[in-house]
Amino acid sequence: MTTSQPESGQVFKSLLFTVIIPSLILAKLSTEERLGPTTAFFVALSFPLLFGLKDIISKRKANFFAIFGLLNVGITGGFGLLQMDGIWFAVKEAAFPLILGLGVIISQWTKSPLVHTLILNESIFDLPKIRGRLEQHNRVLEFKQLTARVTWLFASSFFLSAVLNFGLARYVLRSPTGTPEFNAELGQMTALSLPVISLPVIIFTLGVFWHLFSQLSKLTMLPKEELLINKTQNVG
Repeated sequence: MTTSQPESGQVFKSLLFTVIIPSLILAKLSTEERLGPTTAFFVALSFPLLFGLKDIISKRKANFFAIFGLLNVGITGGFGLLQMDGIWFAVKEAAFPLILGLGVIISQWTKSPLVHTLILNESIFDLPKIRGRLEQHNRVLEFKQLTARVTWLFASSFFLSAVLNFGLARYVLRSPTGTPEFNAELGQMTALSLPVISLPVIIFTLGVFWHLFSQLSKLTMLPKEELLINKTQNVG
């Protein structure tokens, strides 16, 4: 009953340290009278970097996406240090979700498909009941076809993110690298990434989840609510 508050607090902290604070630093402190463009750039990057490291250390687990996020920040810092043109920032912004999408597709041929880890997992679905019903109604093959389809759809959300990332970066980043104007544009791009990129991708992903949910209900002949773990049993 009380798990939503810590989760919502964690989401707010993530937004604060990875989006809000870096955007404000880049937009407001990049002038020569304040931190200067170079110092402001690296101070802004330090917040998502330290937040990612703290998350990995506190959980004592090398999360794939956390490592990817740290790598993203590191490459951004390297590009800034080398004062590379804005086009390379756009390529980098597109490359990371593109690689993640390909990783989702490739993982379906491994022992731990990402679609099972991220969506179809035991913290959400009552997998023993689902497996039993699939075997009972001889729908195991159809279930495998469903998970393959969902894998491609889920990967498509990352491909959509890649296209939106590249388009936003090319639209916003117009000034020379290493200038206060470029930093302000980078901060603007970071802030715009929530409504322009994250929101459409979240909507797309929810659609994929609903497709899995409804099709799984048809295959197992179970009501949707019976597919989920009954967490009320764990509330004391």
